[in-house]
Amino acid sequence: MTRRSFVGGVSATAAGAALSLAGGTFASAAERDRALAATAARAVRVEGTTLEQVATPTGTTGYRRLAAGPGWPLVVRAELAAAQPGRDDRRTALAGFVQFTDLHLVDTESPVRFEYLARFNDSAHRPQETLTTRGASSLVERVNALAAGPHTGKAFNLVMTTGDNTDNHEHIELDWYLTVMSGGRLTPSSGDPTRYEGVQDSGSSAFWNPETSFRDDYKAKGFPQLPGFLNASGRSFDAPGLQVPWYSTVGNHDDSLEGSLPDLGLLGALYAGDRKLEGCNDADAAKLMEALRRDPAGAALLLGRLLADGSAVRRITPDERRRPFTLKEFGKAHLDPAYTGPGPVGHGFTADAVGSGKLYYTFRIANGVLGISLDTTNQAGFADGSLGTAQLRWLEQTLQAHSGHWYDGDGRTVRGGQGNDLIVLFSHHTSTTMGNLLPDPRNVFEKRHDGNELVSLLTRYPNVVAWVNGHTHENRITAHGHAVPERAFWEINTASHVDFPQHARIIEIADNGDGTLSLFTTLIESAAPYATDFNDTSDANLAALYRELSYNDPYATPAQKLGSPVDHNTELLLTKPTG
Repeated sequence: MTRRSFVGGVSATAAGAALSLAGGTFASAAERDRALAATAARAVRVEGTTLEQVATPTGTTGYRRLAAGPGWPLVVRAELAAAQPGRDDRRTALAGFVQFTDLHLVDTESPVRFEYLARFNDSAHRPQETLTTRGASSLVERVNALAAGPHTGKAFNLVMTTGDNTDNHEHIELDWYLTVMSGGRLTPSSGDPTRYEGVQDSGSSAFWNPETSFRDDYKAKGFPQLPGFLNASGRSFDAPGLQVPWYSTVGNHDDSLEGSLPDLGLLGALYAGDRKLEGCNDADAAKLMEALRRDPAGAALLLGRLLADGSAVRRITPDERRRPFTLKEFGKAHLDPAYTGPGPVGHGFTADAVGSGKLYYTFRIANGVLGISLDTTNQAGFADGSLGTAQLRWLEQTLQAHSGHWYDGDGRTVRGGQGNDLIVLFSHHTSTTMGNLLPDPRNVFEKRHDGNELVSLLTRYPNVVAWVNGHTHENRITAHGHAVPERAFWEINTASHVDFPQHARIIEIADNGDGTLSLFTTLIESAAPYATDFNDTSDANLAALYRELSYNDPYATPAQKLGSPVDHNTELLLTKPTG
């Protein structure tokens, strides 16, 4: 959400006031401290969240170290309902949960990767990516330590991951994800278990080679030499696992090869093979990047050719665990008793759903609060998504079953459903990234539906209070307003946990006892310390380096992904549906 679109929904004066309280625009340190104190006075506790402190860069140029900086105060957003005085004293907590999104647990030694395209697309390679499992485990530690929401004090009902849990769509990455979430011994390495076989020991100046003094492009920007870093990154460790129930939503990286390529039967063999492409000439790189944008099938074929005869191909240890999984295998793996952890069995997926390949479902967040997890992926290629007609019809039937009333297409009130739950939707894609209307190979004759159509549907159901999603790797909260106040809802989009700022988000739902609801959104960081030690290869320091390296990624855009102050710690006011 941009400042301009925010101002369009409220008065310029109110917008300016909200922004001044949000962590970046203070007249003085004293004004900031007053805002933080006011936030703490309204909260049950702020410790361990970005209400208390935030990872903040030091210095102004080159490689920048991180330190603990001032927290971000609460911003009240009243575009959809007025904020009534005294609501803190009347408030009843209804539900509280944590959103993880875009963990992108990545097998960095996989043959089917595009690291050499990082200059075109920052997600192709990240200097911190050997540490994804440790970073995710440190995030789990944070959730376990917090245990409850900062504004209501209500214990977390659950954690939901909104897709892109894996990166390369490999079985081994899926095993890592399920282990991180449920707990257990984890070895974040593939191929030869005794040595690293990836681009970060390639000797190519295009990549950060952390263990050598070789002057690569990253070290020229101030990146350090870290002896023992790669071996430590692949070292086995014990993931603590969540202590609350958790659920999965499917993302495009969980659904398609590389998150955007159709499976032509060619890449499966390349995944498990012994050739890794570590570079290509500028002409081939440009051609491959263009194919990824416009012709995913052509990109798959071009990658196969480059691996077959490319000049920068490295022989690596083959590994069958790198083979890509199918969507049914993704769901089935969640049913493995080894990964049940704190439950529930299947983490949202049932045996029947896995058998049908329909990985969308409902679940109970709390008494009176229903969760709906959608599958917005499209296996036709490209990263963006959409919904098929069958799933859209199922969604409308579900909304009707759990709503006492709704509105038809002409705005007339309809009475019907037996339930009267508040409803929270979860998906990977956002309303603005659901424009991929190509026929899905799973059902080539089925019509696909975009984000605008989904928003239009949701505004007909007053019980829908929020749509929570990921995919963009940005913090962004959007008000979907309506002339009929109870028909409005909030869309809450959260940054990834692979790119800086590496946030997750607590969402608390409360009844204010005055005809309004409050949705509190609080960003959290992992439990890793802010300070790093270049001579320390402990698990805690590796998790800290994961954060710091992500900030310094020369191809990333931290400021854009961070979002604006009104996308961070917020109280989102909403008219309570009339029942």
